[in-house]
Amino acid sequence: MTDPDVSYEEVRDTTETDETPAGPLPVLAVVGRPNVGKSTLVNRIIGRREAVVQDVPGVTRDRVSYDADWNGKAFTLVDTGGWDPDAQGLAERIAAQAEIAVSLADAVLFVVDATVGITDADEAVVRILRKSGKPVVLAANKVDDMRTEAEAAALWNLGLGEPWPVSALHG
Repeated sequence: MTDPDVSYEEVRDTTETDETPAGPLPVLAVVGRPNVGKSTLVNRIIGRREAVVQDVPGVTRDRVSYDADWNGKAFTLVDTGGWDPDAQGLAERIAAQAEIAVSLADAVLFVVDATVGITDADEAVVRILRKSGKPVVLAANKVDDMRTEAEAAALWNLGLGEPWPVSALHG
């Protein structure tokens, strides 16, 4: 017999322990063109400098996963190399890794360089992301002042909703 003065949440809270498996963590893939600041943003999110960052394209080549926690929510963050759908050679293999990351993710963080604006490669990635059917958050990176914040607003034209202005480097 149940006590009508005890809620389901109270009963559940007393029966669950820290040992109860929560299942797999949600996966967030971080994708974008080369040198838009994906790895820098990954480092900012995970709170440590673990992802390799260098100011030349092609440093991140494979998918690299990190445990992350943001506002009390635990998840797996997947850093990817620069994604250029028209790439050839090694860059083509790097792009393939980004596509795999998207296919395995629960959601996607699409990083765009707000100081450059929308490129043909960005538009090509958007088409692929739409076909994936995954939820996409648009991060307008390198927004360090009012001028670039205004430039970030132009990223609405990608059709992914509101661009979130961020500065991965400066926080």
